[in-house]
Amino acid sequence: MNGEASRRTVLLGLSSLGGIGLCTGQAAPAAPLTASPLPRWGDQGDGSFVNPIIPADFSDLDAIRVGDTYYAISSTLHMSPAMVILRSTDMVNWTTIGHAVPDLAMLGEEELGWQRMGSYGLGMWAGAIRHHGGRFHIYFASPKSGLYVTTAERAEGPWSPPHSMLREPGFDDPCPFWDEDGTAWLVMTRFAADPVTGKHYVISLYRMSPDGRTLDRASALPIQNSQGSEANKLYKFGKLYYHYFSEVKAEGRVPMMKRATSLRGLADAKAVQLCHVNGPVDREPNQGALLQARDRSWWFLTHQGHGDWEGRAMCLLPVSWADGWPIIGRRGADGIGNMVWESRKPIRSRRPPLPDLSDDFADGLKPVWGWNHAPRHDAFSLTERPGWLRLKAFPPAFPGLRGVGNMLTQRSWRTADNRASVVLDLSGMVDGQTAGLSHFSADGAWIGVRQAAGRRTLCFGRGETVQQGPVIDRPRIGLATRWRNDGRAVFEHDGGRGRFERFGDAYDLKWQDYRGDRVGLFTWHDGAMRGHADFSDFRYRIASQNG
Repeated sequence: MNGEASRRTVLLGLSSLGGIGLCTGQAAPAAPLTASPLPRWGDQGDGSFVNPIIPADFSDLDAIRVGDTYYAISSTLHMSPAMVILRSTDMVNWTTIGHAVPDLAMLGEEELGWQRMGSYGLGMWAGAIRHHGGRFHIYFASPKSGLYVTTAERAEGPWSPPHSMLREPGFDDPCPFWDEDGTAWLVMTRFAADPVTGKHYVISLYRMSPDGRTLDRASALPIQNSQGSEANKLYKFGKLYYHYFSEVKAEGRVPMMKRATSLRGLADAKAVQLCHVNGPVDREPNQGALLQARDRSWWFLTHQGHGDWEGRAMCLLPVSWADGWPIIGRRGADGIGNMVWESRKPIRSRRPPLPDLSDDFADGLKPVWGWNHAPRHDAFSLTERPGWLRLKAFPPAFPGLRGVGNMLTQRSWRTADNRASVVLDLSGMVDGQTAGLSHFSADGAWIGVRQAAGRRTLCFGRGETVQQGPVIDRPRIGLATRWRNDGRAVFEHDGGRGRFERFGDAYDLKWQDYRGDRVGLFTWHDGAMRGHADFSDFRYRIASQNG
């Protein structure tokens, strides 16, 4: 990289941190849509986009710009690998490129493992991504085991093993900040009760070592305490320090901001609301990141915090600066922003093909997949039978789909027409084993094959109820599920003969444990680690952005 290119990259990296002078370019006015345009979504192919830009579960977003590339992270909670990383060149079209933590077991929490399956809604919570000193840094918190940091030269990885900075429960939403004098800081919420004051959701500012690996716990300076205050970000624009956070008001969880001439001055600064929310309509866009395009326009990448069956979908809102405040969305008569459903794209680009969510399992697992809790590594293989995913059956941690420790899943997208199918080879199954395709959230539902007394039977399961179907006398069977924008799913099978037909009841996809629905491949055995199921030719189709 030449000297000018290197200097430009550093400056843009600082821009992602807010460490440059304020440029108050504004995004163009958006079209006056007043409700979600779903099933339209994302890049419309004509220079505009609609929200959500990704109608799937990408929660607790943070993002930065390095050079001309944008990088985002999203919390994954009880799914493994953890903290998904995405990349974009236009802020609208994003590609999943990996994860910051390859295995949730690295956090050392027993409840996160396949033996216990006891951390639904916990695990990897929100974090922050920054580029400093030539490396990417991701800070995140687990509500049970505390604060961590991991770093990498490239966002694609490899990432360093998570380094524990504070082994203490009750914290969330950390964000680092390196000032121009080289000092390092961290802002973080203590949602658990403070042992001295008894207050919940206290946001404090901490000193860190310059390398960002050691936290000075005793340096904690409370800078904000309001109902549900979290979603922290620190920026510096010009000579002012800005603290972004969200809090709960009568209208819902809203974006807030404070500013001061020093970091410590944030403790006494006035908080300003940046955007209104209306949960039933806009589903409360609140947690996210400020980003600037080359044309100096500003944008806010966020999730819809009030989750529905697809989870907390990703949105992008224009930002306009007023009196030195970044107002999110369309500014109203009261000076506060409002949801924007449609806008011109921040950066001109050709609309790429739809995301490739299918997998032939020929070259490892694509980064769109995630295990339910930390996986049992001796219970799956991509090499024992090349081109197939082999799942080995063992007993669930407890009855029901939620107890199944060998389940590989990916997000259920909310588009006009969605279908996932897979080929299941039954030749390795044994008595007492079940394998199939599921929709997984809450108690979930599934279609699959159950073997007992040497017979293999098609089954549909929903909660604790299992409906038996015909005997399957072929060595392979095709399984599928289809759902539309309304979130009502149906299951299908081909009986091993290539022609699909519906089986089982319709199932309404659900939101639970702060997660949207996920499509999953699974197997279990009633009493031992015995038998295996081989999956191949997984095909996942979603509808065009134009609905």
